[in-house]
Amino acid sequence: GISHEACAYAGHLGLGKLIAFYDDNGITIDGHTDLSFTEDVGKRFEAYGWQVLTVTDGNTDVAAIRKAIAEAKACTDKPTLIKVKTIIGYGSPNKADSHDAHGAPLGAEEGEATRKQLGWKHGEFEVPQQVYDTFRKHAAAGAAKQAEWNKTWAAYQEKEPELAAQFKRAVLNRQLPDGWADVLPKLKPDDKGKATRLHSQDCINAIASTL
Repeated sequence: GISHEACAYAGHLGLGKLIAFYDDNGITIDGHTDLSFTEDVGKRFEAYGWQVLTVTDGNTDVAAIRKAIAEAKACTDKPTLIKVKTIIGYGSPNKADSHDAHGAPLGAEEGEATRKQLGWKHGEFEVPQQVYDTFRKHAAAGAAKQAEWNKTWAAYQEKEPELAAQFKRAVLNRQLPDGWADVLPKLKPDDKGKATRLHSQDCINAIASTL
């Protein structure tokens, strides 16, 4: 499908800043993946021209995930797929590694059993204070980054007002320019038909200068 074409093109272009995670839990909504899926995803992405890294325990080995991310960032000439082996529903005593944990909630009883098995002493939807503390530590760093970006953005608006206005409309405000629909090709019912991809081409070419 189109996702694989995009991945192949990313490899062709050598997009070294692109990092994708593959949650390899071996489960589909109908059961284990070996019912209908036996391909080697890693080799497929290597064939696309990607770097492929594997984390063998994505359930608890956070250090291995961080290491893989650092290694992926260090690779600048090709995109990276990080294949993370996990157990779906990890910690659930009766539904882990099962499609029962894929398309439906665990349920109150199994949720309680899972918290008990994981040693999680907090109740449903209860967030411990240390989580708030951790996120607040990052908030200050995020605010500093935002201030730095605002300064850069202000300078850019001064230097390139036309391009800045275009960026603001398209990226920040996510708006189409006024009159964009007016430049689209006009067709009549009795016009000779042609392939929809050619109509798409006509539309893209027509609005290119406006966008």
